[in-house]
Amino acid sequence: MGVAIRRAGAGDRAHVIRLLDEAFMWDPVSTWVFPGEEHRRRRHGALMDAFFDLALGEGHIDITEDGAAVALWWSVRAASEADGESAEAAADGPALLRQAVDPENERIEQIGRLTEAAHPTDRAHQYLHMIAVRPDRQGEGLGTALIAPVLERCDKDGLHAYLEASSARSRGLYERLGFAVTETPLDLPGGPRMWPMWREPSGTV
Repeated sequence: MGVAIRRAGAGDRAHVIRLLDEAFMWDPVSTWVFPGEEHRRRRHGALMDAFFDLALGEGHIDITEDGAAVALWWSVRAASEADGESAEAAADGPALLRQAVDPENERIEQIGRLTEAAHPTDRAHQYLHMIAVRPDRQGEGLGTALIAPVLERCDKDGLHAYLEASSARSRGLYERLGFAVTETPLDLPGGPRMWPMWREPSGTV
């Protein structure tokens, strides 16, 4: 039986943020950004809230009909297609995110600048920013079910896709979906490793 998926909107904010907060609270990247558990529990949700707004503004959010899994996608233009105002806003993005979420936490800005530097800019693509599955529903294939329709559209339209895997396990999943690690991994200072991954549309490799 297939997984029913729909586009999330502003009315789904509270549910999506709770799901992201729960799914990523103990993720290696989240625990690096917010190393203290008490502080992480206070401010992690605010970061997920900001990511929700960014996804709605820059792309779209897919959610399973039962609310157990969600994926945040951004539609990224090639640098040659971006106007000066958009480029300036992107450059200021990590600092603005830090100011909005946790001004004293320099790691929010630091990870933003590191991932920006690794992010390909020469071709338009779909960027899978985050995907979350409720902990008690993991292992059911919900993540793949969310990703597959977007990748099918990418193949149909000749569009590339990009993401950063935050664990060896997720890297393996994305490799099976056609993503390949780009050059060198991204090592957060004193923290975990992330793997930038790029996917060519099927039939163009």
